[in-house]
Amino acid sequence: MIRVLLVDDEELVRSGLRLILEASGDIAIAGEARDGAEALSAVRRLRPEVVLMDVRMPVMDGLTAARHLLAESEPPKLIMLTTFDLDEYVHEALRLGAVGFLLKDTPPRELASAVRTVAGGQAMLSPSVTKRLISSYADRAPSRAQAARKQLAALTGREEDVIRALARGLSNAEIGRELRLTEATVKAHVSRVLAKLGLANRVQAAILVHDADLA
Repeated sequence: MIRVLLVDDEELVRSGLRLILEASGDIAIAGEARDGAEALSAVRRLRPEVVLMDVRMPVMDGLTAARHLLAESEPPKLIMLTTFDLDEYVHEALRLGAVGFLLKDTPPRELASAVRTVAGGQAMLSPSVTKRLISSYADRAPSRAQAARKQLAALTGREEDVIRALARGLSNAEIGRELRLTEATVKAHVSRVLAKLGLANRVQAAILVHDADLA
């Protein structure tokens, strides 16, 4: 069972998420929290694998809580919940190391699938949602773009091909088909790229490509 902590100041939202996820059969709700401060305490007490957390909450907002959670030695996988008007905050959360985000109107099947995806160690980078929103809110100031390009210059030509495809939201299998590589080879390239660039996950890699305006 995948143990999930739900963090949202609205009880109705938490109840809905609980019903959807528990109906999946392989996801258990480890606990609930009403704000970021409660979430920090609950994570340390309950040790969930995945935290599903809203961005805007009283006492401590989701972004502040994310900064604390992701600084832990063994942080849980973090998915931010948001609406379109809050995406600039989610973009910052992704920079901190969150593995993705969901819109609050995400269909039930996709919600459960997203939890399984991040619990399995993969970042959520869907071309239809994540890539578009990262692209929309990425800060492409000249200084940031220049710094991003300088960082990417450390990659080989093949590694750059892989990270560009990754930034478009392609899976390892899709990247392999496009670049005519085996899935195992793509996986090795992705791991090497993340290590070389000092990045935590695929989402941070995609953000770096967008910052460099190379996507």
